[in-house]
Amino acid sequence: MEAEMESKINKRKTNRGERSIAFNIINGAFFTLFTLICIFPIYYLFINTISDNQLVQSGKVNLYPIGIQFSNYIAMFKVSDLGTAALVTIGRTVLGTATMVAASAFVGYLVTKKEMFGRKVIYRFIIITMYFNAGLIPWFMNMSMLGLTNNFWGYIIPAIVQPFNIILVKTYIESLPIELEESAFMDGAGYFTVFRVIVLPLCKPILATIAVFGAVGHWNSFTDSIILMGGDPKLYTLQHRLYLYLQKASDLKNIVNITQSDVSEALNSRVLSLTVAMATIIPILLVYPFMQRYFQKGLILGAVKG
Repeated sequence: MEAEMESKINKRKTNRGERSIAFNIINGAFFTLFTLICIFPIYYLFINTISDNQLVQSGKVNLYPIGIQFSNYIAMFKVSDLGTAALVTIGRTVLGTATMVAASAFVGYLVTKKEMFGRKVIYRFIIITMYFNAGLIPWFMNMSMLGLTNNFWGYIIPAIVQPFNIILVKTYIESLPIELEESAFMDGAGYFTVFRVIVLPLCKPILATIAVFGAVGHWNSFTDSIILMGGDPKLYTLQHRLYLYLQKASDLKNIVNITQSDVSEALNSRVLSLTVAMATIIPILLVYPFMQRYFQKGLILGAVKG
């Protein structure tokens, strides 16, 4: 009887082991396929930037590069307006992300203090802006009256206060042990000292998380450049320049009586746009691996409490 029971137990263990192996194989195959699907667009873009331009134009480059050359990247650095656009994009990304993180951290800390006057009203006023806005035209009119059109600060000031990031920081701070702050207050520390010495160091994971959000948003944004900076090409971002290159190639392609010089210019614009697109992707791909461990921890812990 005992031998029969032991045989059944061993059989169940074997079946569970086989099911576990099958699940791992299917799971691994699915996520490997999903990863390849995510990576392929970037890979496809890259091989088209280093392949022969004529073959790229004819659509013959699909799975691997043909006629490898790096003249497109060399030509990209010779385009005068790209350097200015890169400086504008880097400047708005660094400064915009830093001011947004600082504001989110400080406001998120303030709205956790029950003794703050009008705390609930201020917090709800911030949150309601996530759901309601005046629309694009009133927003542009407001920006124009504030003097933020054709002005670099038009990229920075409107993006300083981000309600969603404030929610994440507030929730994260509320998950910290309150005894840490209470002990500091008993030793005579003020709010600013507690915020700077205790809260900020403990908030590195969530601050890194919102920093990634802010940096990606600033780096990829181009609608504000199109709407606000139309009168000053020196303030165009890389994404705006890329949009103009794509638009130029499309316009040249649609000309009825197209000449050979127009074909060459359209080709150059298309290849240049692909190269610029690749160049704009690389910095974000390089930044994320360094922030990943903070990003995952901060996002999970910042969403535990409502």
